[in-house]
Amino acid sequence: MPDAPPSLAELAEEGRGAIAAAGSTAEIEDVRVRLLGRKAPLTVLKRSIGDLPPEERGRVGREANQAGAELAALLAERTAALEAEELDRRLATDRVDVTLPGDPPSSLGSLHLITQTRREIEDVFVGLGFRVLEGPEIEFDFYNFTALNHPPGHPARMLQDTFYLSGGDTPPDSPPASPGGGPPETPQASTDVLLRTHTSPMQVRAMEAQEPPIYVIVPGKTYRRDSDATHTPMFHQVEGLAIDEDITLADLQGVLLAFARSIFGPEREVRLRPHYFPFTEPSVEVDISCFRCGGTGVAPDGGRDGLCKGSGWIEILGAGMVDPNVLGFVADRGYDPDRVQGFAFGMGIERIAMLRHGVPDLRLFFENDVRFLAQFGR
Repeated sequence: MPDAPPSLAELAEEGRGAIAAAGSTAEIEDVRVRLLGRKAPLTVLKRSIGDLPPEERGRVGREANQAGAELAALLAERTAALEAEELDRRLATDRVDVTLPGDPPSSLGSLHLITQTRREIEDVFVGLGFRVLEGPEIEFDFYNFTALNHPPGHPARMLQDTFYLSGGDTPPDSPPASPGGGPPETPQASTDVLLRTHTSPMQVRAMEAQEPPIYVIVPGKTYRRDSDATHTPMFHQVEGLAIDEDITLADLQGVLLAFARSIFGPEREVRLRPHYFPFTEPSVEVDISCFRCGGTGVAPDGGRDGLCKGSGWIEILGAGMVDPNVLGFVADRGYDPDRVQGFAFGMGIERIAMLRHGVPDLRLFFENDVRFLAQFGR
């Protein structure tokens, strides 16, 4: 014959022992399911009360409820005790050592590398006696081209180079200079408007506002229709202008040598090569001795240095003596080409940053990849 099912007294006694033997909250949960779960013997017995003779149903029901209530109370009590024990153990093992130094605060961000480089360039020239000016990014054709000796039809005026904001399908001609070399029509007479292609328009604007001598640099955004690994439609330039009596090309070389040594190291040398720019005469390209190979053109592994392409020199900017035609536009402000002269230079901030930090692609500056930008955080 099969074994008889356990009695309520046996079930209660077995449950009390299992509850007392549980050693963790996980074990006590298993005991709860075994004693009071849907398939537990006590639960099955309660469901079968309806099958008992009527005279036994009341007694068995009361005893089953009493046993269930007792076991539930014991389970709650044992669970609370085990949870308290486990909490005490965690507090003992996870105790905080208040004598340890605190975590440093998380960085909230840093200056972009282009901004860092711009400020370093500004610091160098301020130390040399230059003032920092800013000008409009939306500029008149007059200041951007005409007053900088770009005659009508100059290639730089072409639509593929310049973002014109008005003037139709082709850039209109700016007002010509007067035959006597004086200023042309006022710029307001020309409504040709564009995004400036360089920060050089501030040359004439600054001279209009101040009589000589003048020593200024003009950092800011500029715009051209280029987009590749070394050109972007928007980029940053620093324009420099110095006008005074008895300024020569040697002064320009000395200023740029001081700049190169401040930015690229005290061993740098500069080299001037003949070139052409519309608003300077004579014009030069300016190179610095390569800071990777020390000017030898030979890489550390014995091969050709890729940074300077084996020449030992790296081109960094364009410069020259201010063309007398440019001074003619502001002659009434004291800039008589027979009495004063000066130099101008312009450099790309991105190029300086790329050379200093070995950045291979100009577009990395504008893609907002935190992995790249975080390398230069300050």
